[in-house]
Amino acid sequence: MPLTTKHADPANPVPNPVLCVTAGGIATLTLNRPAKLNAISTALAAAMLDTLDALEADAAVRAIIVTGAGERAFSAGADIAEFTPAVRRGPEAAVRAFRPGQTLCARIESFPKPIIVAVNGICYGGGCEILEAAHLAVASERASFSKAEIKLGMMPTFGGTQRLPRNAGRKRALEWLLTGDAFPPATALAVGLVNQVVPHDALLPTAFELAGRIVRHSPAAVSGILGAVTRGLNMTIGEGLAVETERFARLAPGADLRDGLEAWLAR
Repeated sequence: MPLTTKHADPANPVPNPVLCVTAGGIATLTLNRPAKLNAISTALAAAMLDTLDALEADAAVRAIIVTGAGERAFSAGADIAEFTPAVRRGPEAAVRAFRPGQTLCARIESFPKPIIVAVNGICYGGGCEILEAAHLAVASERASFSKAEIKLGMMPTFGGTQRLPRNAGRKRALEWLLTGDAFPPATALAVGLVNQVVPHDALLPTAFELAGRIVRHSPAAVSGILGAVTRGLNMTIGEGLAVETERFARLAPGADLRDGLEAWLAR
């Protein structure tokens, strides 16, 4: 599935900022700005949102893997050269400039199909916020992580102040947010930011293997679990249980649940 983007200038063609390839029910999205360490520009965020819309509507796509082009980075974060002029124009312009990144991360977090990030290198700032928002992640042993915004005199703007503490715990998250210090894949694994750390050459095969273990199951059940977990994390346990019940009620009339129960009983 090639990506066509309405955000490109026909008079000045540039490579698509996001590449999309599908095979076996799994879509691979590649952040495609390697010369800029796959920095998240307005065009890249818009292209990602357009692509996710198309993939959500495509019933043949059951899972999504997101990685970065080139050998150095998953994403070094927001495109600071692009956003700096907006900051100079004042608070309202600055907030508008960073809003697409926050919208993208929220879309990833709430997406009804599993999104697996394959971290192939530097994962800093806004790139780390994509990781925090994604459902699952695999990291190369070459990966490096950092919440580096404070080194620019700013704070995260794509949701990092909210998702990182929920991922890694308040004190650990504040240490990274307040120092900007980098940390290695083993630490990301220990605190639950990634599910596995693997040799670099095994990164995409491992992500595909993980996706394969998910897509063999009912898409309705997968979507129900994703929705219940994502919503429930921000609720009391009682409210979360109500969401779980509501999502199960949607599954109950479906053929997937009926067929699964009948197959189990027939064993």
